[in-house]
Amino acid sequence: MRFLFVCLSLVFSYSFIKAQKKVESGNPVFPGWYADPEAAVFGHQYYIYPTFSAKYEDQIFLDAFSSPDLITWKKHARVLDTAGVKWAKKAIWAPAIVEKDKRYFLFFGANDIQSDKEIGGIGVAVSKSPDGPFLDYLGKPLVGQFHNGAQPIDQFVFKDKDGQYYLIYGGWSHCNIAKLSADFKGFVPFEDGQTFREITPEGYVEGPYMFSRNGKYYFMWSEGGWTGPDYSVAYAIADSPMGPFKRIGKILKQDPAIATGAGHHSIIHNVQNDSWYIVYHRRPLTETNGNHRETCIDKMVFDEDGLIKPVVITKEGVKANKLK
Repeated sequence: MRFLFVCLSLVFSYSFIKAQKKVESGNPVFPGWYADPEAAVFGHQYYIYPTFSAKYEDQIFLDAFSSPDLITWKKHARVLDTAGVKWAKKAIWAPAIVEKDKRYFLFFGANDIQSDKEIGGIGVAVSKSPDGPFLDYLGKPLVGQFHNGAQPIDQFVFKDKDGQYYLIYGGWSHCNIAKLSADFKGFVPFEDGQTFREITPEGYVEGPYMFSRNGKYYFMWSEGGWTGPDYSVAYAIADSPMGPFKRIGKILKQDPAIATGAGHHSIIHNVQNDSWYIVYHRRPLTETNGNHRETCIDKMVFDEDGLIKPVVITKEGVKANKLK
């Protein structure tokens, strides 16, 4: 009888400890080497679509992860695969996703092109479910050439309050914005005739992200080298998605006691309780391989003037926040 009591006590203690661990997400939020996370909310689920962090030749697919509460994450393997995108061969990077007309459009970079003579750039895939599978939408890149010096990678899609969707993208320290057509098959020129307008702020390297809050446009980007410890995120605020954007400062960077290379992020806004989170990748202190990056979540807070307070990166992550 005493033996049974001891066994039951051990089982209860283990279950209690396991439950205690689930109070917070912990960082990383799911196992594996993943970077450039794109976060979204669809229905009653949070989603993260990251880059599979490996050698370029091995980056031939994208996984996705979903959660009802930011704590427990379900993996959706290979929601996009180069088998369904015939022109994409490698370097599938930095997905961006939007829901429109009951379909889900996944924008991605592919092939790491170095000139207009190569095939690759920014593609679009579509699915009837955020869980995929996503199949090539155009049969060719949406942006397959260099404009204003911007490598066609690191795409983000921003929906303005008037319903207009914008593609914001660019590597090689240049960032462009372009008005997407209603069917996402091309672009609508601006009034001055330009299709790709450069909005590069001081310090910009890559990884653009935009959101609006209280009538202001917050533009964020990554600075530094992605393989280095000083990779980081800075931001600016403007009255228009076209800017002009004047750099305010860094809000995400390494903590040498926790992790290095914190950057290339996205944002989750739970409108139900007005809570904000930053989803980003970072490199564990034990790792020196540039591709050994993991996806993390921490809280993002604004001050009374609407400025973003510097993010405190943690090992604990965030507490549960279930979507209703």
